Amino acid sequence: MSFRIYKAKDYNDLSRKAANIISAQVIMKPNCVLGLATGSTPIGAYRQLVEWYNKGDLDFSEVTTVNLDEYRGLPRDNEQSYYYFMNENLFSKTNIDKSRTFLPDGMEEDPDKACREYNQIIHSLGGVDLQLLGLGHNGHIGFNEPGIAFETETHCVNLTERTIKANMRFFLSEKDVPRQAYTMGIKTIMSAHKILVVVSGEDKAPILREAFFGSVTPAVPASILQLHGDVTVVADEAALSACEGLV
Repeated sequence: MSFRIYKAKDYNDLSRKAANIISAQVIMKPNCVLGLATGSTPIGAYRQLVEWYNKGDLDFSEVTTVNLDEYRGLPRDNEQSYYYFMNENLFSKTNIDKSRTFLPDGMEEDPDKACREYNQIIHSLGGVDLQLLGLGHNGHIGFNEPGIAFETETHCVNLTERTIKANMRFFLSEKDVPRQAYTMGIKTIMSAHKILVVVSGEDKAPILREAFFGSVTPAVPASILQLHGDVTVVADEAALSACEGLV
């Protein structure tokens, strides 16, 4: 296996373990490039990082961040934009230099330009030292849905009905949910030096098993991570319930 799986007792334990890995990266390389993710699973890890920052244990002043994705058409001050999420959960609560925090430009109407410019930013930084990922129910990472080619870099995606329905709870109505997003591609994600995947809950158990112990296929985008040289998975007992005897 080219990946390590750490079992956490519960979500809080998962969050601490994930935050430990991220903080070690920051301590060992203060000017590192962190690839960040949104969604419910990383929130606990961000909360733990903020706590350690407040205690004086962490310094983010030299860190640069690049995020996986951003909705197309949402301004940064929209409460559902991923910039707003990152600012609420990490950026505004630490000494990170906001001029060194990057996300795709959701308000760029030309998708080719938005993707090209984001690729240029990532390349100019020399790549990502540690990329944080969640895991979607259908195996998506970022907004790379099943069937998307592995060799893509940043691109504009049409969100699936399942993803739109999953995101509906954050918006006033379904019509308010963005239909497209800009996302780092699989090629970009796989170029990161290290990858950290956080997975929580029994509902993720089947896809966790399929992604890491099944075939490598575009039908399960996260399965490509089996071919990366340095992947760490931190999952709670519930998420690992389908992997008994394999871990």
